[in-house]
Amino acid sequence: MKQRIVFIINPISGVHKKTDIPDLIEANLDLDQFEYDITYTEYRKHAIELARKASESGIEIICAVGGDGSVHEVGTALIGTKTHLAIIPTGSGNGLARHLKIPLNVKDAILCINDNQYIHMDTVKVNEKRFLGVGGYGFDAVVAKEFDNGKKRGLWGYVLTIFREFFKYNPLNVSIDVDGKVKSLPVVLCTVANSSEFGNGFTISPESDVTDGELELCILKPFSIWAAPMIAYNYFRKRRQSSRHSEIIRFKNAKIKLSKRIAHYDGEPINVREELVVSVVPKSLHILVGKK
Repeated sequence: MKQRIVFIINPISGVHKKTDIPDLIEANLDLDQFEYDITYTEYRKHAIELARKASESGIEIICAVGGDGSVHEVGTALIGTKTHLAIIPTGSGNGLARHLKIPLNVKDAILCINDNQYIHMDTVKVNEKRFLGVGGYGFDAVVAKEFDNGKKRGLWGYVLTIFREFFKYNPLNVSIDVDGKVKSLPVVLCTVANSSEFGNGFTISPESDVTDGELELCILKPFSIWAAPMIAYNYFRKRRQSSRHSEIIRFKNAKIKLSKRIAHYDGEPINVREELVVSVVPKSLHILVGKK
């Protein structure tokens, strides 16, 4: 019996045109193995509704065609279900797809679905919210909010936003409680990482593994402008930062108090409470992956 796939396409995400995607699906999906339908999102969070409805009807695979926001919406709707998540990355950052070795080329991503390789992936719960890959409460949250409000997409959209916001950003004060050990400090980044990167190759937590039952809390401390080029270089080269500038704390459960209530989950800006309870939810999402 053929597996059924629903492709949920976000027509406005990222920089890739979407008009050719139906033809690419028809030409490259293994139709001996799968039968499919295509649907399009019409507004923000519409993908959540579409994914839930498809999953409840018994669809075996739901494919998010879009950027990290689309993957976030579809993926969080499938947490705890038997439905598998697939990804065709067409967004600006594509952080989770990069971590999972899913090709960024649309044709190759479709061929990757044909391989039908999947894992049972951990997800993240913060109070009542869920996310898949990376969530942050510092400068990355500001960038996510401003990028979301801006008109320029793609890598250069992020670069321009970072430069515009960097010189006016004031560090965030956080209090972190892991297993009863509490530390309070000012930070530039306070990032919860299940997967390794924000997107565009910017790797915040090189050793993160979405199947290990743990999370990483990645802290970047305030630094001088002269240290910025090396810090950025290390992130893009997937290297650990100097301990003088950063710290990575592995955990399963943590409590975080924030002086600012802005955040992002999988690149999607969100306002949060000042006190957060963060926990890993092991093996809670079935997801198709690329070849290692």
